[in-house]
Amino acid sequence: MTDSTETLTKSDSPNLIAKFLKGTELDTRLLGMFGALALIWLGFHFYGAIFNGYGAMLTPRNLWNLSVQTSSIGIMATGMVLVIVTRNIDLSVGALVGVTGMTMGLLQVEFLPQYLGLGNPFIWIITAVTGILVGAMIGAFHGWLIAYRGIPAFIVTLGGLLVWRGAAFLSNNGKTISPVDSTFQLLGGGPYGTIGATGSWIVGALACVAIIWMLIAGRRSRMAHGFPLRPIWGEVTVGGLACSLVVGAVLLVNAYPWPKGIIKQYAAANNITVPEEGLFISHGFAIPVLILFTVGILMTILVNRTRFGRNVFAIGGNPEAAALAGINVKWMTLKIFALMGALAGLAAVVASARLNSATNALGLLDELYVIAAAVIGGTSLAGGVGTIYGAILGALVMQSLQSGMVLIGFDTSVQQIVVGSVLVFAVYLDNLYRKKAK
Repeated sequence: MTDSTETLTKSDSPNLIAKFLKGTELDTRLLGMFGALALIWLGFHFYGAIFNGYGAMLTPRNLWNLSVQTSSIGIMATGMVLVIVTRNIDLSVGALVGVTGMTMGLLQVEFLPQYLGLGNPFIWIITAVTGILVGAMIGAFHGWLIAYRGIPAFIVTLGGLLVWRGAAFLSNNGKTISPVDSTFQLLGGGPYGTIGATGSWIVGALACVAIIWMLIAGRRSRMAHGFPLRPIWGEVTVGGLACSLVVGAVLLVNAYPWPKGIIKQYAAANNITVPEEGLFISHGFAIPVLILFTVGILMTILVNRTRFGRNVFAIGGNPEAAALAGINVKWMTLKIFALMGALAGLAAVVASARLNSATNALGLLDELYVIAAAVIGGTSLAGGVGTIYGAILGALVMQSLQSGMVLIGFDTSVQQIVVGSVLVFAVYLDNLYRKKAK
C-alpha cells in the first residue's frame, strides 16, 4: 500500500508540471531564460555579499541602471532576430551605431545651431530622424549587395564593420563631440530622462489593460476559428503572471530615488524647500526603456501579425520554396537589412544621448552582444526560428552578466571569456533543442 502511494506521488509531479505548461501554453525556453536570469542575479548578489561585504546586484539602483544599459542592445537584437531567421548575419551593427552617432553629433553640435539657433526645439527631432534614416540607408545598401549582387552577408557586413568604423573616426578625426542638445540628452535616461512615479504607474496600468485585452481578443479569435481554447485557469494564470511582472517592475523603478545633489538643484530651480529628512523623488521608467518596450511591441506585431513577418519566417524555413511560392526573397532581404540599419540608428540615438557625447568608439563590440542576445533568446542560426521577446530577454541576460562581473571586480579579459563561453553554450543548447524537437 505504501509502495503504490509513493509511486503515485512520484508520477503525479511531472504530470502536474506538464498539465500546467499545456494549460498556460508557456514557452519552456522563456521559462528557462527567466530561471537563468534569476540564477545570474542571485549568484552575483550573494557573491558580492559574501566576498565584498555588500550585495549590489539586486538593489533598485543597479537594476534600474541595468534596464537602461540593456536598451540599446535590446533595440538592435529585435532586428537581428529577423536577420538570423532568414539565415543571414549582420556584423556591422556596432559600427553603424558609431557612424550614425557621429553623424548625429556633428549635426546637432556643429551644423543645426548655426541655422536654427542654439537650443531650438526642432534640433533633437531632426537629429534623431536623420540618424535613423542614415542607418536605414546603410542597411539597405548592405541588403542590396547581399540580395542583388550575391555577396555573402558575412563578407558584406564584415566589410561594413571596418568601413563604417573607419568612417566614424574620419568624420571628426577621432575627436569626441560633446555636449549634445539638452532635449536630445533626455532620450538617454538620467534623472530628468524619466517619467516619474505617477507616469510609471500610468504606463503599468495601461500595460495590464493591454495584457487583459490581448488575452480576451486571443480567446475570441480562437473561438471564431474553431481552435482549441486554453482553460480559464490557464488564461487567469498567464494574465496574473504578466501583470505581476509589470507591477513588480513599476515598484522597482519607483523605489530608486534621485541623487541628493540632483534634488538640491531641482529644488533650487523650482523654489522648493527641502525638508530635513530629505525629499524622495522617484526615477520611474527611463525613456530608453520605454523606447525599447515600444520597439518590442511594434516588432512583435510586425513579425506575428503582418504578411512581412510571415514571409520572413517562410524564407528562413526554406528560401527556395519561399521563392517558388511567389515571395520576392531579394526585395525582402533588402528590407530586412534596411530595418536592421534603422534600429541601429535608433540604438545610436539612445547610446549617444546616454553618454551626452558622440565618439568614434560608440557601439564598439555591440555586434557581439546583439548576436549573442538573439541566439540566447532562442533564435536559431539554422534559420526559421526566433522571437522578439526572447531577444530582448537575451539582451537582459547578456547585460546582467556584464554588469554583475563589473560589480564584483572581474577583469575585462575575464568578462570576454565568460561572454564568449555563454554564446557557444547557447548555440549548443539550441542544437540539442532542435534535435529533440525533430
